[in-house]
Amino acid sequence: MEQIIVIFTIMIDIQHNHHLKELNSFGLDTRAAYYARPADMETLTNLLEHENNRQLPLLVLGEGSNILFRNDFDGLIIQPGMKGVELVEEGEEELVVRVGASENWDDWVRFATEQGWYGLENLSLIPGSVGSSPVQNIGAYGVELKERFDWLEAWDIQLKQLVRLDHTACQFGYRSSIFKGEAKGRYIITYVAFRLSRKPDLKLEYGNVKTELTKANGTTPMDLRNVIIAIRKSKLPDPAQYGNAGSFFKNPMVDRTIFNCIRVEYPKVPFYPRAGNQMKIPAAWLIEKSGWKGKRIGNVGTWPTQPLVIVNYGGATGQEIYDFSEKIMEDVERLFSVTLEREVNVI
Repeated sequence: MEQIIVIFTIMIDIQHNHHLKELNSFGLDTRAAYYARPADMETLTNLLEHENNRQLPLLVLGEGSNILFRNDFDGLIIQPGMKGVELVEEGEEELVVRVGASENWDDWVRFATEQGWYGLENLSLIPGSVGSSPVQNIGAYGVELKERFDWLEAWDIQLKQLVRLDHTACQFGYRSSIFKGEAKGRYIITYVAFRLSRKPDLKLEYGNVKTELTKANGTTPMDLRNVIIAIRKSKLPDPAQYGNAGSFFKNPMVDRTIFNCIRVEYPKVPFYPRAGNQMKIPAAWLIEKSGWKGKRIGNVGTWPTQPLVIVNYGGATGQEIYDFSEKIMEDVERLFSVTLEREVNVI
């Protein structure tokens, strides 16, 4: 094994037994057997093609804001380091911008809004990297990434070549994409291109966004961004202070029959009609009604103002957080016959 480490070091800066505490938003003190951050395609391909790496389990990591490590990772973690913002297509009303995978998501949203490139304001303050955003099809306050996504570049591990995937190829769904389904582990996203608007089109229909913008006397996309940031900060814990991954569960889609049964006992249950006789119910509401809002067991708990967020209050292990989430899922299933699905990626 020592000989392998020497070979790795010659080719690329691969770190052995690498601490991951600063690379996951839960702040879990886990480790990776090997870790590398390639900043360009040549380094990435050399890393992947080296014979010693082919036998190792592989995990591609963004900023670790949507991941739960239950144990140490006995393989190679690659954190793409591609950076940069490039205007690749201009029109009178729209433009396309290509952004490096390792750029911080909120920094990118702020920059785009400042430049007068609109459409991402509702996605402000979502933690993570640009490269991770298509994987999750991130969404917030009535807007999803897919609405402003144009294409992405990725290394296809199976075909061993750089590919471009468009909107259709990514198969976006609610908090999902092909990268979480049939193609999980196949692609390493290096750049993402966004189709943005030069004309403001404020999306205010979700929750209390319009009310808060009116209170702030806001009229511009930057005003909307600031309101979204304020709303998120009022509800969500700062990961720098309390380890968390934001929303731990997806909002479930339920059949209308199940929904009607719930509404018999809870006439004011919040819901959002969807296609195919489906109803979306906020997971936070289900968790709160199951008695888990603000509940804490040891070093793990739900956030007092947002039960959808599970928090590491300090010293928790990944297994403890996982077990805590299991208990929530069991109670929601028992009380409502609704199966919650984790939004975080459990490793």
